[in-house]
Amino acid sequence: MNKVGFIGVGIMGKSMVRNLMKAGFELHIYARTKSKVEDVIGEGAQFHESIKDCVQDCDAVITIVGFPQDVEEVYFDEGNILDSAKEGAYLIDMTTTSPQIAEKIYAEGTKRGFHVMDAPVTGGDTGAKAGTLSILVGGEKEDYEACMPLFEAMGTNINYQGKAGCGQHCKLANQIMIAGTLSGVCEALTYAKEQGLDPEVFMKSVATGAAGSKQLDTFGPKILKDDYAPGFFMKHFIKDMKLALIEANRKGLSLDVLSMVLANYEELEQEGYGDLGTQALMKFYDEEHRNTEE
Repeated sequence: MNKVGFIGVGIMGKSMVRNLMKAGFELHIYARTKSKVEDVIGEGAQFHESIKDCVQDCDAVITIVGFPQDVEEVYFDEGNILDSAKEGAYLIDMTTTSPQIAEKIYAEGTKRGFHVMDAPVTGGDTGAKAGTLSILVGGEKEDYEACMPLFEAMGTNINYQGKAGCGQHCKLANQIMIAGTLSGVCEALTYAKEQGLDPEVFMKSVATGAAGSKQLDTFGPKILKDDYAPGFFMKHFIKDMKLALIEANRKGLSLDVLSMVLANYEELEQEGYGDLGTQALMKFYDEEHRNTEE
């Protein structure tokens, strides 16, 4: 396995492409806007004008696009991956998407002789850059094992979750946990500031105790600096939470915290904040927003 096609060279994908090249893989990429990927082209990635040209000679094809409809488009629309990839290729969707779409790609791809996996990731842009992503894999175990060199080029916590779609279910459970934790961080910082505490001293005091979390460590300092630049877009997190709620409803589960956090984020998105990072949830609690609500 040497030639890798990669579709979705965005915030996460660009670093993943770089790490795959560092590991010795030959990268073939497709992006809608070539100018946005000139940097990785200059570093050795081979650009193609179409998905068909990008994937047709590749041993493995990795996709990490934005929304479920984008996944449907690259796998099923005209000039798609399933019609264009070479026989026996490994098709790995690393987008966070619907488990039903993952199962659909697996069913159709397997029928055509492909090795299909859903392998969403967590760890954000920091993990993508460092090559320390957690990779959550669904599909056939032997395919997971065959692709381990690919996964190890991009991540360090790589786990087989089960049949097709299970990687997506694991990622959605991860997003449910983040929603509650990040909401807690924002509420705690709001409370601490309102009570006159020094926010930096507060964070230092609780970070190593039972309230410590990756969300606090990663986003607490950014929130204090009003740094809302996206490592992961709010609009994409909203998509993930909606997917999780759909799957929860299918099982008759009531996830009240998730529903509340999603509603808060959707309100912020309606106010024009969808392209900010997930830490911009703090804007829901800031004084100006609260005064507007009142």
